[in-house]
Amino acid sequence: QVQLVESGGGLVQTGGSLRLSCAASGRTFSTYAMGWFRQAPGKEREFVAAISHGGTNTHYLDSVKGRFTISRDNAKNTVYLQMNSLKPEDTAVYYCAGSNYYYGDRTRFDSWGQGTQVTVSS
Repeated sequence: QVQLVESGGGLVQTGGSLRLSCAASGRTFSTYAMGWFRQAPGKEREFVAAISHGGTNTHYLDSVKGRFTISRDNAKNTVYLQMNSLKPEDTAVYYCAGSNYYYGDRTRFDSWGQGTQVTVSS
């Protein structure tokens, strides 16, 4: 498994932007599909976005399409989530995750970071 550490969370007003980063350890990062998930208080964790190991293909939760962008830099072992036009309903702990399987299979992410809090004030 790959070790993951998220950063970049914080407090932002409605309509603002944040960029989350997830740094991975190990020399196999470029073979992993990567994803972002989130969990709001009292709710189950939900999928937000995923990217294939080479960065060519991406997939998003419908409610974040057009606002969030997932990207990766395999030379830096880092995956990013650019979040624009943030809404209060985006408030959650955001988790970075890795998978050795198809990026589109949300059930196969099995390496997890510790999470970073994103709070959007109204």
